[in-house]
Amino acid sequence: MTRSHIRHPALIAVVLACLAGGAAHAQTASYDDLRALRYYLQQGDENATRAELRRLRAAHPDWRPPSDMNELLAPRAAAATVDEGAIWRLIERRDYAAARREIDTSRQSVPGWTPPADLLRVLETNEAQDAFTSATAARNATDAIAIARRSPQIMSCERINNAWLLSDMYVLAGQDAAAVTTYRNTVQSCTGYSQMEPTLEKASAVASRSELSSMFDVARDANKAETQRLNTLEKRLLGGGAPTPRPAAAPAPRAQAVAAAPRPAPESATPSRLPVSGDGRVAEVRALKEREQYARCIAASQNPRSLDVLYERSWCLYSHDRPTESLVGFQAAASAGDAIGPNVGRDAHYGLALSYLSMNMTEQGAQTATRARLTDTQRAEVESIVLDQRGVKAYRNGDYRQSIAYFNALEKLKGGLRRDLSILRAYAFLNAGERVQAKSEFERLHTQLATAETRQGLNAVLGN
Repeated sequence: MTRSHIRHPALIAVVLACLAGGAAHAQTASYDDLRALRYYLQQGDENATRAELRRLRAAHPDWRPPSDMNELLAPRAAAATVDEGAIWRLIERRDYAAARREIDTSRQSVPGWTPPADLLRVLETNEAQDAFTSATAARNATDAIAIARRSPQIMSCERINNAWLLSDMYVLAGQDAAAVTTYRNTVQSCTGYSQMEPTLEKASAVASRSELSSMFDVARDANKAETQRLNTLEKRLLGGGAPTPRPAAAPAPRAQAVAAAPRPAPESATPSRLPVSGDGRVAEVRALKEREQYARCIAASQNPRSLDVLYERSWCLYSHDRPTESLVGFQAAASAGDAIGPNVGRDAHYGLALSYLSMNMTEQGAQTATRARLTDTQRAEVESIVLDQRGVKAYRNGDYRQSIAYFNALEKLKGGLRRDLSILRAYAFLNAGERVQAKSEFERLHTQLATAETRQGLNAVLGN
C-alpha cells in the first residue's frame, strides 16, 4: 500500500473525538489489526471509520490513534531480518571469530532471532577441527589432546583421521598406552575394512605384538565378513611367528580411553541399506555443492536418507578437506553404480580414488582407479597424483633411481614438473651418483629463480 494524504477533514474530527480522554501513545494493536481502519480511511467512509475506532478501543483499551493519521497509511516498515548467508560465508572462509561477532550482532539487532541449530553445529565443529589440525601440525600434543577431549564431535568414524592424529599426539606426549587404546577403540567402532586396514597398519608402529594381535581379534569380532582379509593383513604385519610381547604397557586411564574412542557416524553405519533416492534434500545439497558452498552442503546433508544425497555429500566432504569422511559415501555410491544416475558409478570410483590419495594411501587410490573406466581427464589426474606420491616415497626410502623414473613420468604426463619436485629430483640425481645431471638441474632451477634451496643444491653438487 502506498502512502497517501487524507483528503477528508471530517475524518480528522472523528479521530480527534475518539482521542478525548487521553493523548496518543504507543500502540498495542498490531499492524494487521489496523487493516480495516486503514481501508475505511482511504475510502473516506466516516461511519465505518467511527465504528472501527470504537471496536479497536474496545479490543485494545490502551491503543490510541496517532495524531497524524497519515502514519496509519504509511507502508509497513520491513521487518528486521538476519542475513544468515553472510554468517555461512564467514564460516566457509574459516573466519570463525567474525562469524560469532555477526551472530552476536544479529541477536541484538533482531530480538527473538536465534541462529539455526545446524549453523551453530557446523561453526563449533569446524572451529574445533581447525584448532585440532593446527595443534597437531604444530606438534603441540597438550593442546591437541585437550581439544579432542572437549570436542567429541570431531572424534567420529567419519573423521577417522583425527583419531590417528590423536594417537600420534599421545605418542609424542609419552602416553603410548593411550595411543594403543585409541587405535583399539577405533578398530572396534569404525568397522569398515577401509577404516580398519590403515588403523591397524598405523597401530603396528606403536603397539606390542601381543597388543596388535589382540587388536586383530577385536577387528574380526567387529567385522566377521572381513576375516580373511584381516588374517592376511595380520600375517603381513606380524609375520608367521608367535608373538613375543614387549613389556606390557600400563593401562590407560579411563578418561583417556573415553576421549579417544571415535563414535560411529549415523550415515556411515549402514550406507548400503539406504534407498537410492527419496531424501527430498537432494536438489538443495547438489546446488550447494555446485556453488562450492561446502560447509553449508555438509550441514544440509546431515544423516542422509538416500544414496543420492550421501553421494553429493561425499563430494562436499572431499572438497572441504575431509577425505576420511568422504570414503564411506563414495564406496556406497560406487557399489550402487549408475542406479543413482548416469556415470555416478564411474565418478564415485574417481572420488574414492581421490579420497585415498588425499590421505596419502597411494596404492589403494591407484587400485581403486582401475576398477572403473574413468574419463581421460580423471585418469590423468589420478595418475599424476600417484606418480607424485610414489616419487616422493621412493626418494624417502632411498630408492633414488626409481624416484627419478616416477618424476620423469610425471613430467611427461603433465608437460612439466612442480618446482619442489624438480628440486627433489635433482637431489635424487645427486644421491644416485649422477652429479653432472644433478648440477645441470640445479643450475637450471637457479637460473629460473635463485633461492636458498637452489644455492644449497649447487653447493652440495660442488662439494662446498
